[in-house]
Amino acid sequence: MSIFVMFFAMRRICYLIYTMLLVPMVLAAQEQYSPKYEYRAVWLTTVENLDWPRTKVRNRSDIAVQQNELVAILDSLKAMNVNTVLLQTRLRGDVIYPSAIEPFAHVLTGVEGRNPGYDPLAFAIEECHRRGMQLHAWLVTMPLGKDEHVKRQGSLALSRRQRSLCTHYKDQWYMEPGNPKTGDYIAGIVKEIVSNYDVDGIHLDYIRYPDRTNGYPDASLHRKYGRSLSLADWRRSNVTRIATAVYNVVKEIKPWVRVSCAPLGKYDNITRYRSLGWDAYNAVYQEAQDWVRNGIMDILFPMIYFSGNDFYPFVLDWLENNAGRHIVPGIGVYRLMPEYGGWRNIEVERQLRTSRGAGCDGTAMFRADHLLGCGKDIYGRVYDKPALVPPMSWAGEAPASPQGLVAARDAKGVSLEWDRVAAGNGLPAVRYNVYASLGDTVDTDNINNLVASSVTSLSYRWDCRTSSNISVAVTAVDAYGNESTPAVSVLKVPPTSRVGECIELPVSIRGGWRIEVLDLYGRKVYNGRYSRRILVHGLQQGHYSLKVYDRHGALLYNRHFAR
Repeated sequence: MSIFVMFFAMRRICYLIYTMLLVPMVLAAQEQYSPKYEYRAVWLTTVENLDWPRTKVRNRSDIAVQQNELVAILDSLKAMNVNTVLLQTRLRGDVIYPSAIEPFAHVLTGVEGRNPGYDPLAFAIEECHRRGMQLHAWLVTMPLGKDEHVKRQGSLALSRRQRSLCTHYKDQWYMEPGNPKTGDYIAGIVKEIVSNYDVDGIHLDYIRYPDRTNGYPDASLHRKYGRSLSLADWRRSNVTRIATAVYNVVKEIKPWVRVSCAPLGKYDNITRYRSLGWDAYNAVYQEAQDWVRNGIMDILFPMIYFSGNDFYPFVLDWLENNAGRHIVPGIGVYRLMPEYGGWRNIEVERQLRTSRGAGCDGTAMFRADHLLGCGKDIYGRVYDKPALVPPMSWAGEAPASPQGLVAARDAKGVSLEWDRVAAGNGLPAVRYNVYASLGDTVDTDNINNLVASSVTSLSYRWDCRTSSNISVAVTAVDAYGNESTPAVSVLKVPPTSRVGECIELPVSIRGGWRIEVLDLYGRKVYNGRYSRRILVHGLQQGHYSLKVYDRHGALLYNRHFAR
């Protein structure tokens, strides 16, 4: 055996030892760790009615059915601690909201261009926000659909309305990245959404050239617009120009709205592992890592729907090139299905935990139906506690701490009030987070102490029955997610009285045998033989009940009193 064979054999053995011993230890340690900030995102697909809607609106009564389907999905996602929904809003040259630019998608009614009788995007935003979840409008950027889809659209098809923006390639239609007006068209759709809806993000999918572009018919456009560049560099510059146009229009209207995209899962070949010809930079001309470096993308959701060495090293590559922006790996939970690979559950769980342990800003699951089906138990084990969406810390400074915090407690809980915190110029009103814990301190970095998030009022009622000291805190949160330092109040329990409380019972009680005094929570503070006068020590201020029983345990007398 040569020295090289021995070396590689030993390295293999060391790797196996690492896998068997160290990885389980890391995973076990992560069981106790739940970060405060983490994207828990899911792609909710509308194309071909895959996730939603399942019912098409053909009459007025179908509207409620279609809406209730979405409500049920969001309720389930909320119960799993998902905090970000990527809702497919533009499908294939059609949309799910009333648009002046593109027609209603047929998935809503069965007929392309037909109004479903309500605004699905507005409804989805309201329902997500009601549950404390963000909604990012997911736009399929370049693909316009196969020939049969475009034929069904008829005169509404973009290829009929603006042919110069479109290219036919391998039985499908695409928006043409090489046409300088394509970026303006897509930015116009984005402008319409951001101007009219309270979306939390714009999410770009398929912002790239078609897969495997051998024979793609853009040679004449290259000669016209990009002769000074190689074909590959020109194509990359075209996609970057579109991404830049979208980012700029969003930030001009609402700078707090997050802009993201879903690049291919492998950016390029890396030192030890090759992309095998399927990567963002070379295969489909996405310069996604440059986009975050140049500040034209807030979040990257790389679609790393692979396993083993096709997943873990490439996650680290994205992280090492994040330029301070958010990296959220896309996990192919659909791969658990037998027809898509039949992964074992442990593969998805390891990907979730490894992404977290490596320092990613969360994960995104493709797609909702598979997450709610075969991936539900896995997700619940990893994300068993809620999390807040990470702030865009590069986009602004944290607001001032709330002033004038007044906290009061009673037997049933704590009431809080505070003064309004001013928002920055042009920003929406700040929201507030409320934290609480037993004792004399409250750690606002611990997600377990979060009582309420995104509170819009200047008061909050926390129902908590305890005889311990309570610490409460309120923070202000701006539209970027930046959080202020906390305003804190500690509510002490009144000191226990050492003086006996003399209680005299009515003469009319006959047959008394035993007496109990119970506090508001049903705990016995006195239990003794019947006497017309009893002395109860250590009574705190509060409400109590006094009960008298006969020798058989029957209740003879019951009254409430306060001390």
